[in-house]
Amino acid sequence: MSINPQANKAPMQAGSNLSFFERYLTVWVFLCIFIGIVLGRLFPGIAVTLDSISVYQVSIPIAMCLFFMMYPIMVKIDFTQAANAIRAPKPVLLTLVVNWLIKPFTMVVFAQFFLGWLFCPLITGTELIRGSEVALTNSYIAGTILLGIAPCTAMVLLWGYLSYGNQGHTLVMVSVNSLTMLFLYAPLGRWLLAANDLTVPWQTIVFSVLIYVGLPLLAGMYSRYWIFKHKGREWFEKRFLKYLSPVAISALLITLVLLFAFKGELIVNNPLHILLIAVPLFIQTNFIFLISYVAALKLNLSYEDAAPAALIGASNHFEVAIATAVMLFGLNSGAALATVVGVLIEVPVMLMLVEFCKRTAAWFPREPEKATLRDPRCINYWE
Repeated sequence: MSINPQANKAPMQAGSNLSFFERYLTVWVFLCIFIGIVLGRLFPGIAVTLDSISVYQVSIPIAMCLFFMMYPIMVKIDFTQAANAIRAPKPVLLTLVVNWLIKPFTMVVFAQFFLGWLFCPLITGTELIRGSEVALTNSYIAGTILLGIAPCTAMVLLWGYLSYGNQGHTLVMVSVNSLTMLFLYAPLGRWLLAANDLTVPWQTIVFSVLIYVGLPLLAGMYSRYWIFKHKGREWFEKRFLKYLSPVAISALLITLVLLFAFKGELIVNNPLHILLIAVPLFIQTNFIFLISYVAALKLNLSYEDAAPAALIGASNHFEVAIATAVMLFGLNSGAALATVVGVLIEVPVMLMLVEFCKRTAAWFPREPEKATLRDPRCINYWE
């Protein structure tokens, strides 16, 4: 494949169009994680009260933040591109193969190797779960497995947005994997955890998908239709999006503050174990991304489809994983802690992978006419 020598410079040129706030997003992410932990320690009563406001273990405050994170992305989607994506199924099939035939099993391998063997001497102790003593290592492994079998179906839209991916195709990937998760999450969990009495909260999965994806999707579709009809495309692109653009990232940062205010005590009380759990999760995220990205390259996918296809495999639906771990093993269990560690490392790592995607865009065929994102940051990206 021939590579334009100027193409490698394009993502960096695009980066120069970012605002100060967006350019140092990773810094703000770590700052919000720190603020969340501090707030949770200083005002535990408020954190507990907010965390208790939930439906089927889905936090309503988190759901509200995620709505404002997803809506600006949904409203930018040209749904004719989503229809076209159905006629080009290779990216969707790639995510299905990676998410359900590869990712759960590599997660088990990495968790067993690091937590069940290599780090086992450093993880001592047991905990009481359902009246039985369970080794902490087994509880941590259970938590990582719950993460590994929950592909991302919400925040991947944000990663696709930040990497200038085809949002229409990303939406199709999200929809298909959301539907698949409803049928495969419980059987895979029961099999991989080797627990015949494992009960996966179906209400949690259904409700979270509806709240995190369905509601902002409907709101985005309707408002886009209404604005185009009454205000026109030019007003939508030059006025409406100008004020809407910072909302998604701001909502992400507020979500992080809330998440770590709710679960910060678990992190503060287990610093060494946090580090040990993070190792297999970090390796798994990068390994799955690499497999998906290379496969997309071999399948000759365009960059707009390859980037979100790789990112959806690398990221996890940590909201469902946390809720499931809490329901099965308890709020203060090792499994719940492992899923919280998934949140701790996922956002910074995914931001790193997004940057990697942009810097390697020249590896792929690029079809700017399929890009559904009308964002001024992309102007130099395709030049």
